[in-house]
Amino acid sequence: MTNANNALTEAVYYILLALIEPKHGYGIMQQTAALSGGRLTLSAGTLYGALASLQEKGWIKPLPEEGRKKEYQITDAGLQVLATELERLTELVENGKQLLNIK
Repeated sequence: MTNANNALTEAVYYILLALIEPKHGYGIMQQTAALSGGRLTLSAGTLYGALASLQEKGWIKPLPEEGRKKEYQITDAGLQVLATELERLTELVENGKQLLNIK
């Protein structure tokens, strides 16, 4: 699903991670900031654009609305993309450690 030419952006990676458990937009923004140690803060426009794109790809889905806040959850396809990306990132880290002699 991912390869060197279509690696996930950091924002998409963290959005998918955040959606392991269903969340609404503000919850996704909060968890993304927390997971990245505050380094990544998503604006509403960026987040909702990404959510629309991820839905089109079939990587996330909206849950039936209960109340005012729409919640989203990762799909099986999204989990596969996330796992593939994690493998890619792990390879990058391991190669760097090896070449820099870091244990």
